[in-house]
Amino acid sequence: MQPIRSALAYIALSAAILVLVPGMAGLGAGAVSLAVILGWRDMRRVPRAVFLVAGLALVFAFGRDPGLIGVAAGNMSRLAGLILAVMLLSSVLGRTRDLQQISASLFGGKPLVRYLSLSFGTSLVSIPLNFGSVAVVGSLVGERVRTRGDSPATRNATRAVLRGFGVSPTFSPLSISVVLTLTLLPGLGSLQLLLFTVPFSAALVLCGLIWREPETVQQTEPAEPTASLAPWLRFGALILVICAGVFLLSQWYQLSYAHAVTLSCMGAVVGARLLAWSRKTNPPLVNMANVSNELAIVGGSAFIGSVISGAVLGQISGDPNVPAWLWPAIAACVPWVFFGAGLAGVNPIVIGTLAGGILGVIWPDTALLGLGIGMVTGWGVTAFGTPFAANALIMERLTGYRAMDASFLWNLRLSLAGLAAASLLASLVTIALL
Repeated sequence: MQPIRSALAYIALSAAILVLVPGMAGLGAGAVSLAVILGWRDMRRVPRAVFLVAGLALVFAFGRDPGLIGVAAGNMSRLAGLILAVMLLSSVLGRTRDLQQISASLFGGKPLVRYLSLSFGTSLVSIPLNFGSVAVVGSLVGERVRTRGDSPATRNATRAVLRGFGVSPTFSPLSISVVLTLTLLPGLGSLQLLLFTVPFSAALVLCGLIWREPETVQQTEPAEPTASLAPWLRFGALILVICAGVFLLSQWYQLSYAHAVTLSCMGAVVGARLLAWSRKTNPPLVNMANVSNELAIVGGSAFIGSVISGAVLGQISGDPNVPAWLWPAIAACVPWVFFGAGLAGVNPIVIGTLAGGILGVIWPDTALLGLGIGMVTGWGVTAFGTPFAANALIMERLTGYRAMDASFLWNLRLSLAGLAAASLLASLVTIALL
């Protein structure tokens, strides 16, 4: 059964790559659905629930407006292909010696330096690796917990990894949050959005210095081996090439942002394969049989959000008569909606699809940046501040620190500060552009 599930994942990825060919969206959505159904027994409860709700959304669309199904299937195929491409890239890069050297070197230095290197290092690694960055760096934290015991140093390291990955939805041009936002708000430019969100993410990580535990000299970690400059340069060059490919494909060739990210990531994967062959090595093809959970959450959430937003938009006629002061108020509420839904276990993809799909249509064109900032920053705070976020659950498994403790005891005050700042920024930008 596993070879069939892996083949279906590759079919879904191929359909996302060839999305411009007629019929590929339906093929991709069908492959995703079959892969989820075949992996049902191995899935967790939350992905199962998301996919069941997606099935109900399909039944609803059949009765309400069958035209919604094609649009929803297209979104499902594109976003599933995106997450598969990123996961494939993560798997390929995870085998490199450079990444292991970089990850180990992040633990060196004094407490302040270690916290900053872990948080910003995890953010950097997360650009091409997505959740793979939590698995790579988090496994090193878990090993220290097992060998040296629980301490303020290991708890601060866990904080740094969670926060470092948590801000990646805010600044990474390859993150699904940025991709979804730019897809649903086509009038918004990527550079325009990142110009505001990158400084926000850096400020959020720096604010995390306030909310960490003091470490004594005895509790400070021993000196760690440092990576030479070469691995950092190679890894940084790879990130720049991938990001440059995204901007080239989306800006010059006018491809959708999601399609551009998928193609750019796959270009790096193919390049790594060709490099391996040139060195007389033939690494096995990555097995993607165990991606049912991710496909159910990403694909199911995209389908649900698309159907709901399409149904709601069908009830909106003409230009809504909204007072000007209400737009900045709505922009200020968007990050809190993401966070509140995350606390209830709702995946940010659902909220992002609903917010962008519904508000993006009626939002004033000149002030789309304010809505985009609210969506991306709210997604980021939700990623590190809620106990049901995937990175919090991964760190719980790797380190033994409960996701509830990490969210409510360690990160709650930082989350509230980040939400307040995100609301203020989104609101002020909306006011300035109206």
